Amino acid sequence: MTATWKIELIPVPVTDVDRAKAFYESIGFNADHDHQVHEGLRFVQLTPPGSACSIAIGQGLTEKTPGTQEIQIVVPDADEAREHLLKAGVEVGEVDDQPWGRFVYFRDPDGNSWSLQAIATRPNG
Repeated sequence: MTATWKIELIPVPVTDVDRAKAFYESIGFNADHDHQVHEGLRFVQLTPPGSACSIAIGQGLTEKTPGTQEIQIVVPDADEAREHLLKAGVEVGEVDDQPWGRFVYFRDPDGNSWSLQAIATRPNG
C-alpha cells in the first residue's frame, strides 16, 4: 500500500459538553472548533498538544455511552505527564512501569479512560 492512513478524529461520549470541554482545556488540549450545527447537534473538536489526532465531544455525535471510551496517548515522559495532570487537578494514579512502557492512567469527568504511555524506543512521543 502506498497511501498514508492517519487517524484524525475520535468521538468521546460525554454527558455535559461544557464541563468536558473545560476539563480537556485544563489539561492542555486546544479547542479547535465549537459549533452548534442545530438543536441537538453540537460539535466540539479538541486536540492534545503536538497531536495529529483530535477528539470530538458534543451532542448528537455518537451513540456510545459516556464513560465507555478508552484512548491511549504516547508521551515523551510519564513522570512529567503525571505531574502536569496533578497540577491541573486531575485524579491520576502512580506511574505504572511495564516492560512495554511507563503508563499513567486517568479518567475524564464522565469516566472515559485515558492512558498515557512513555516508550523508550519513541522518546519524542
